Amino acid sequence: MAWAIPLFLLFIGIEYWVARKKGWKYFTFSNSITNLNVGIAERLLDTFTVGIFYFVYDYLHRHFGFFNIRSSVLLWIALLICTDFIWYWYHRLAHEVNILWGAHVVHHQSEDFNYTVSARITVFQAFARMMFWSVLPVIGFPPAMIISVQLVHGLYPFFIHTRTIGKLGILEYILVTPSHHRVHHASNEKYLDKNYGDVLIIWDKLFGTFVPEEEEPEYGLTKPLNSHSFLWQHFHFLLEIGYAFRQAKSWKQKWNVVFGKPDHIDPGIRPVLEERFLFRDTTGATTRRLHHYVLYQTAVIIAVLFFFLLLEKQTPVFIQVCVTVLILLTLVNSGAILEQRRWVFYLEYARLLVVFIAVYYCWPYPALLWTAALVQPLIFYFKAAIEQRYLRLLYGAAA
Repeated sequence: MAWAIPLFLLFIGIEYWVARKKGWKYFTFSNSITNLNVGIAERLLDTFTVGIFYFVYDYLHRHFGFFNIRSSVLLWIALLICTDFIWYWYHRLAHEVNILWGAHVVHHQSEDFNYTVSARITVFQAFARMMFWSVLPVIGFPPAMIISVQLVHGLYPFFIHTRTIGKLGILEYILVTPSHHRVHHASNEKYLDKNYGDVLIIWDKLFGTFVPEEEEPEYGLTKPLNSHSFLWQHFHFLLEIGYAFRQAKSWKQKWNVVFGKPDHIDPGIRPVLEERFLFRDTTGATTRRLHHYVLYQTAVIIAVLFFFLLLEKQTPVFIQVCVTVLILLTLVNSGAILEQRRWVFYLEYARLLVVFIAVYYCWPYPALLWTAALVQPLIFYFKAAIEQRYLRLLYGAAA
């Protein structure tokens, strides 16, 4: 998991270099950062969830498995095909059932389409997929085989999130190609809810959801999110479901809100929730300093995540919790800075506090506590001046 990060960044760098050399404007700063932020969170939380998934698969295999399948070449191939078939139906239902769309919608929010978009996977999606794939241990496939195939199966979709690769000839009839997946991410009317396949395109052709790429796709949601907020991207549709559920008059209407199609959620709900939760208090024009600071934060957090995954077994649980909180605070902070929120100052303070707690846990010297005790009153006394200075450095004179 750790070494996948530099490999992932290498391919993003190659794609960016090719697009820039060709003069293709396939990357925008804000979208790329928010895409990476979602991926960082998913990769971080995977550290804690993969073991849970293995336990679930193992329990189902031991108590409910119909067969005791042994490893062989043909059965590995059969498992890969079964995994891809289940993925098709999970993916299709994730577009057709509100509660599943609430987990999957994050993947479709970007208005860019490049390798950074493949990072837009949430831990909610991972749990939803686990429920669908739980049929595999019941059939009799061992958990180790299931997890191994999932890792291999999960690598392929990364390479189809690109506009730099055209159509691939005969492979277009067998595999899901970048051309097929561009259609899936498009918001054009003719392309909506098509090409659900992950590795094999045969399922879409078999079940009538295949459409070839013709006109240039437009990417993102049919109703753009217009927000870089890390939290809002993850929870906006779940909040819309909750709001619509409360407004529904009958149990049948409530059922349709949760398990009906996303089209049936009133589009007028989102502006109401935006007014309530987004707190749009932006300060002014974007500055180069702001972009540099966000880029610096992202680079540092990616490095922290890499070493965290690499050294996980040697890291105390308390430090793991501190690193997790620090990374999540930074992801929220980056989105808030891109939207020029004034309250990011308090997130900065929270991050410093987490760092101090982690340092004191590793080196519990009384001098650290005395230093904190002396600094805290000064921070509170000069808070207004420090906050104003920070916002001006970050957002410019308009702050």
